[in-house]
Amino acid sequence: MAWLKRIDHVTYACAKGMLEKWAWYHIEVEGGKLVTKIDDTDPSNQDSSMKIWCVDFGTFGIALVEGIDRKKKSQVTAYVDAHGDHAVQHVAFDTGNLDGFLKHLQNYDVYPRGETFTRNDGFGMLKQVFCKGYDELDPAEASFPEYVERPKKKEDFSDAKITFSQAAGKTFYQQIEEARERNDRSKFIDFSKVMPNDWRPPQPAPQ
Repeated sequence: MAWLKRIDHVTYACAKGMLEKWAWYHIEVEGGKLVTKIDDTDPSNQDSSMKIWCVDFGTFGIALVEGIDRKKKSQVTAYVDAHGDHAVQHVAFDTGNLDGFLKHLQNYDVYPRGETFTRNDGFGMLKQVFCKGYDELDPAEASFPEYVERPKKKEDFSDAKITFSQAAGKTFYQQIEEARERNDRSKFIDFSKVMPNDWRPPQPAPQ
């Protein structure tokens, strides 16, 4: 059974002064549409913050984030320092059934970094969770998966807890900040615990 239905959006971390340039590229060259423009997700945070712009392509989206350094280096700046400008920070996958998929992940000892949120992320209403990094790095420097569920046309997520505003971006940002404070470098999955030693991939179907 294929749990993942499609790529929902890709988030790129941009170097200082580069977010606007990449937004121009994705909009003017590739033909996307700017749907969200937040220049500071947490202006009250004296330590750090980030800006985020969302570009919609109809069947998927691109989110651009850029660090805002104040008393401390932003987690987005730290990510760019480690991986370079316009590096993929995370890919969001549409599961079609997020609750069912999360229960399925528990069989492999995989759990999200934080709670599930229902909100408007700039591309529309959805349920979403962010997971831990793929490797045992500083949480700010690790690439990670996001899993979402977009509502079907008949479904109504109008009771969303959070709308995409400073509060929404702040929530995502804080999950990583809290992990950094705990120095939580635990990774997304431990293959030594869940992957059978004798596992072999099934043979591909004849072409």
